[in-house]
Amino acid sequence: MIQQITAQELKAMMDKGDRFEFVDVRTDQERAVAKIDGSALLDQAEHDRLLALDRETPIIFQCHHGYRSQSAAEYFQQHGFLKLYNLIGGIDAWSTTVDPNVPRY
Repeated sequence: MIQQITAQELKAMMDKGDRFEFVDVRTDQERAVAKIDGSALLDQAEHDRLLALDRETPIIFQCHHGYRSQSAAEYFQQHGFLKLYNLIGGIDAWSTTVDPNVPRY
């Protein structure tokens, strides 16, 4: 099952130093406008790197509003990953509830 987390929950995980992969499934153009520090773009190299990880590795997916990231989490679930998270509201929620310095678009 893919767990839904809020921007505040993600921030708390970061602040505690929890270990997880943090994946941005948006486009290069969207990342040029705004990004959350610590996230990695889901390009082909990142995709291949993730598929080589232990299936117990926690992975948090993020997009603009949470729809594409949910689909990405479902894809990795089909590949046997067990600890998958989707950022509810995506980077837009992060901008409005955690870090207003991240531009909204």
